[in-house]
Amino acid sequence: MLPDLPPMWAAFLKELDGLLDEPIELHCIGGFAVVAQYGLPRSTNDLDYYSITPCNRERELQEIAGEGSQLARKHKVFIHNASIASVPESYEDRLIEVFPGRFKNIRLLVLDPYDLVLSKLSRNSQRDREDVEYLARTQNLDAGILLERYQKEMRAYMTGSLDWHDGTLDFWIKAYFPN
Repeated sequence: MLPDLPPMWAAFLKELDGLLDEPIELHCIGGFAVVAQYGLPRSTNDLDYYSITPCNRERELQEIAGEGSQLARKHKVFIHNASIASVPESYEDRLIEVFPGRFKNIRLLVLDPYDLVLSKLSRNSQRDREDVEYLARTQNLDAGILLERYQKEMRAYMTGSLDWHDGTLDFWIKAYFPN
């Protein structure tokens, strides 16, 4: 059974849905995706998204629901564009819709668990590592699939030291993937 939206997010997204005059699609990443799709038992005050369709709605969405907006101040949560994140090349083919049909104008899609893990590779904060450990354990992720996807769809596009990214992934596999 999939988790439901936490009350603060349900109210925020319902109000945002009513303020939009045409449908949008958000490709959600980060903590919100782990909470909304995979049931991580923690709260998050931002909904990070990697992509929005149609893309010309980005500025309007940030004005309506971004950090510091009236809606965000009212509900104590906000929407954030995290388009600088690194995601696997074919992530769009594996997106999963959460809460289908719940909103008239908002369609939320999250990365599959492998892509979500890989999206956390560049930052590698303590919270990211906790999310990776949670996903590896609760989604029974296969380290071989994760490594293959990184090598085929992501490694060539990473910025910064490839040795650092390779080492981080190797550490995650040894620490969080028991098989």
